[in-house]
Amino acid sequence: MSSTEPRRTALDALHRSLGATMTDFAGWDMPLRYGSERDEHNAVRTRAGLFDLSHMGEITVTGPGAAALLDFALVGNIGGVKPGRARYTMICREDGGILDDLIVYRLDDTTYMVVANASNAQVVLDALRERSAGFDAEVRDDRDAYALLAVQGPESPAILASLTDADLDGLKYYAGLPGTVAGVPALIARTGYTGEDGFELFVRPEHAVELWQALTKAGEGAGLVPCGLSCRDTLRLEAGMPLYGNELSTALTPFDAGLGRVVKFEKEGDFVGRAALAEAAERAAARPPRVLVGLVAEGRRVPRAGYAVVAGGEVIGEVTSGAPSPTLGKPIAMAYVDPAHAEPGAEGVGVDIRGSHEPYEVVALPFYKRRK
Repeated sequence: MSSTEPRRTALDALHRSLGATMTDFAGWDMPLRYGSERDEHNAVRTRAGLFDLSHMGEITVTGPGAAALLDFALVGNIGGVKPGRARYTMICREDGGILDDLIVYRLDDTTYMVVANASNAQVVLDALRERSAGFDAEVRDDRDAYALLAVQGPESPAILASLTDADLDGLKYYAGLPGTVAGVPALIARTGYTGEDGFELFVRPEHAVELWQALTKAGEGAGLVPCGLSCRDTLRLEAGMPLYGNELSTALTPFDAGLGRVVKFEKEGDFVGRAALAEAAERAAARPPRVLVGLVAEGRRVPRAGYAVVAGGEVIGEVTSGAPSPTLGKPIAMAYVDPAHAEPGAEGVGVDIRGSHEPYEVVALPFYKRRK
């Protein structure tokens, strides 16, 4: 197999049997959509959707020094995460630039699972291994040890409850517990990237098809549908969730991205990027160079990443993500803009779409919040 051949998940044949449109994503052949991406999006908002996320990168960090290593390697206070809980965090370079945003699950006292974005999994693995020198901990590449399925949407708790006796009611947001789903051993995590309630199920690849089929059958009466990466993107955009490569990059610190809260200066000891991030925090407090905002179109034209945001004939920022919003019924975008134009309702803001300055309303993120 040539190195340019995309990798396939354990569910590849199943996706094709369902008529999925496949696409190369971060070196993986992944389902983009099965039918209408709008229908898939709306199913997650109103009922439930089933996703294959097996392209995500799982890295296990284990040993007596695991917590100390992660506190040094990442910007968050990982040692303070209780077993069974998860935390959103980032791994930065020495200069404060974001290498990736991550979710870290503490599985037990000395074992953590770091979940990296598919496009950055190797970078994160290499950085953790490099930073592990001198720590009594092992960094293990577990990308081939897991398939990852996600069931998301308001009906997802009932669907999953019909297949497991795990205590889902007691499972908080950003927590995970080992359990059995349809007879398959799984780490059941209450996490997701859609803005809805839902679960991510980490299982062995050989169990993926069996679990997918069981979830599909259990969700039949609740309107569950298979969902591809296309609606995952519009769902996360409506929920104001950043995407690495769009809202996050090595050119930005967490403070530039409005996510300075993930940097925990109060934790003990040094961590990679601490000095640079302290400077970035001061700059952001004084006057952020730019602010991440939401934009809602007044017309029908859709903004795309890289389009200029304008006001008074001047370029004041750049779109990072844009798409039609099925929930709002209008095109929306996230963009970094000059602070002078970042307040919700700022006058005269538009997006340059092929030479035409289309009017946009500046709004606070997120565009969509689910009812609790």
